[in-house]
Amino acid sequence: MLDLKTINSVLGEFEERGITKETMVDAIEQAMATAYKKEYGKRGQVVRGMLDMDTGTVSFEQVKTIVDDTMVRFPDEDEEELPEAHPHYEREEVVAEGELPRYDAEKHILLEDAKRIKRDAELGQELIFPLEPQDDFGRIAAQTAKQVVIQKIREAEKLSILDEFGHKKGEIVTGIVQRAERGAIFVDLGRATGIIPYEEQIPGERYRTGERISAYLYAVDEGFRGVYLRLSRSHPRFLTRLFEMEVPELASGAIEVKGLAREPGSRTKIAIASLDPHVDPVGSLVGQRGVRVSTVMAALGGERIDIIEWSEDQAAFIKESLSPATVLEVELDEEGHRATVTVSEDQQSLAIGRGGQNVRLAAKLTGWNIDIASVGGESVADSGTAADTAPEGASDESVAAADAAEDMDPAVAAGIDPTESDSTVTEESSEKNTLSMEEETMQTDDGNESVADAEEARDEA
Repeated sequence: MLDLKTINSVLGEFEERGITKETMVDAIEQAMATAYKKEYGKRGQVVRGMLDMDTGTVSFEQVKTIVDDTMVRFPDEDEEELPEAHPHYEREEVVAEGELPRYDAEKHILLEDAKRIKRDAELGQELIFPLEPQDDFGRIAAQTAKQVVIQKIREAEKLSILDEFGHKKGEIVTGIVQRAERGAIFVDLGRATGIIPYEEQIPGERYRTGERISAYLYAVDEGFRGVYLRLSRSHPRFLTRLFEMEVPELASGAIEVKGLAREPGSRTKIAIASLDPHVDPVGSLVGQRGVRVSTVMAALGGERIDIIEWSEDQAAFIKESLSPATVLEVELDEEGHRATVTVSEDQQSLAIGRGGQNVRLAAKLTGWNIDIASVGGESVADSGTAADTAPEGASDESVAAADAAEDMDPAVAAGIDPTESDSTVTEESSEKNTLSMEEETMQTDDGNESVADAEEARDEA
């Protein structure tokens, strides 16, 4: 007899972990049947246990399947008997493909014998034979029963977690950082533990134990030791899901994400289109006073986000993708799938971005190879002067500066204001560099030497 109070407390505890009462009762019954068979049963027997939740008693029964000669084969007289199994471990018969199993009186009963017990017996049905109740089990049988219960609990937990988080795949989940191990971050999600691999983390982010973080659940894997939940903070869909949480128009389908190019932790370009002509796609994502996009940026650790309106006109789309730079002209080479973008000289560095990031993300977003050229750079290349003599790898800005220096007036190059006339400059220069005859012969205040003599003495000194 089992202690019902203990059983009920255990059942309540496991129900909180998502394991149903029926599953636990089934695990106990299987464990008791296994223990009975190990201690008192025979090889080949099929034993079932039944737990009475009112009294706590467990009854046992043997199950036999009704068969005939088309379902089993009868061994010949000279055929060897199955070797005896270890008294505590069952040895199953190995049946080759296409071969019928051997008849076993402990688990099979012939149809004619079954009809003597039950008139309406049919092939494939089961007949139940009660067994003598037992409460005293050996140590090995009890240990086997414990292992059966533990295994059933693990399987039930695994199925429960798969059912819960299988529906959350592709969504954002929130948990608490447990620990960091070999670069991976382990996150407590309640009934399961999620893992953020190193390559799925945002570069530069630091995670503290006990900190609450959100991540994108991109995979639910069933492993030998349980269920593994793969999380990511660098996945492009993570950013999209964050916007869906902040922008009702995006969640309802009035706005659609057409493309996304992301360098996690640094910058993202997202192309959106409105399916409703009355909805402004860019304004919806930005929000009033930028509150929506600011919330998403804060969740990503300050990552910059460029929101671009998608267009079927590829030239216009490429022009918008280079935002915040102002583009003057876009030329498309359909065969080479290459776009040449013309910008003013003061916009070239902005169009390229630091380390080429802006144009790189624009190319990834649009799917076009993009070349940036400035107006000054094109005019120099056409003139064939400074551009021809410029060193290899020189930028358009340096070439334009060299060309401007060649065309510059010599007076301007010398640092003289171009608004002044040549005569004025010459007169001022002569006044600064020469002395009149009267000044040369003029005596100094002490009356002993002239100004010219005093300057000559000073020069000699």
